[in-house]
Amino acid sequence: MDEPGQLRQAFINATAGAASGAVSRTVTSPLDVIKIRFQVQLEPTSSWALLRKELHGGSKYTGMLQATKDIFREEGLPGFWRGNVPALLMVMPYTAIQFTVLHKLKTLAAGSSKSEYFIHLSPYLSYISGAAAGCAATVGSYPFDLVRTLLASQGEPKVHPNMRSAFVDIFKNRGFRGLYAGLSPTLVEIIPYAGLQFGTYDTFKRWCMTWNSSRSSNANQADDYISSLQLFVCGLGAGTCAKAVCHPLDVVKKRFQIEGLRRHPKYGAVLEPRAYTNMVDALYRILQKEGWAGLYKGIVPSVVKAAPAGAVTFVTYEFFSEWIESALT
Repeated sequence: MDEPGQLRQAFINATAGAASGAVSRTVTSPLDVIKIRFQVQLEPTSSWALLRKELHGGSKYTGMLQATKDIFREEGLPGFWRGNVPALLMVMPYTAIQFTVLHKLKTLAAGSSKSEYFIHLSPYLSYISGAAAGCAATVGSYPFDLVRTLLASQGEPKVHPNMRSAFVDIFKNRGFRGLYAGLSPTLVEIIPYAGLQFGTYDTFKRWCMTWNSSRSSNANQADDYISSLQLFVCGLGAGTCAKAVCHPLDVVKKRFQIEGLRRHPKYGAVLEPRAYTNMVDALYRILQKEGWAGLYKGIVPSVVKAAPAGAVTFVTYEFFSEWIESALT
């Protein structure tokens, strides 16, 4: 493919990726805020866990419904979109880089830039391409992910009134390396997560195409035909599978990101700076102090969020890709 064609395709992938990420993140922000509040809470996050430990009170959030009511009562509707600006600044370059790198890797593997050739790639190549694209996107957008977590987890009264305040505080107390606190578990998480998400999505699409072909009586219908509803379901399944497998590493990442954040005492114990020496130590300490439930704090809102997030991302990406391509033709 010639250079202008490559630049054109890169523009389509980057623009469609950024748009799909922005839409998905905004739609699912309330679930993400609830998930983060659970993940950074050191105390148990369920009434059942509290009873087992014979504790009475002490946990700010003990369930999705209770957390939703508390956040709405204390912070109003805007509380569910707290940190959404840095989240968008993170997710737009993230998805732009992710889909651009993914398309480039698939082009190299398939020997063609046409998407109809990608569906015939080996499932292993789909997983590997997805993992590599996820790593590249993570490194390029990570500081905004860190700031988003700080703003979403701080509650009321606010520790950081805005994004600039959070960046200044990180530089002051942790230096430049502080902007990448938690990057290691993030990369370890993103490899299986992105690999599973994109690899499973491609696998589900293949199944849908095969099913459509076996049921179709229209000889003129393309072999790669797949409806928007089926794309939505494929994205739904891919997002759910990926998040369910990789959630413990996401909890570890969030803990590294909020080390030293001085929230109001009503939100529970503060995670002191350098509470964990490394990722393995963090996993061990969480498991030791909070049990297996600690590694899966926020799993319910996480899975509930991952399903529509994955579906919206893939459907929006496919829609914008086709729309931009037709507009440039």
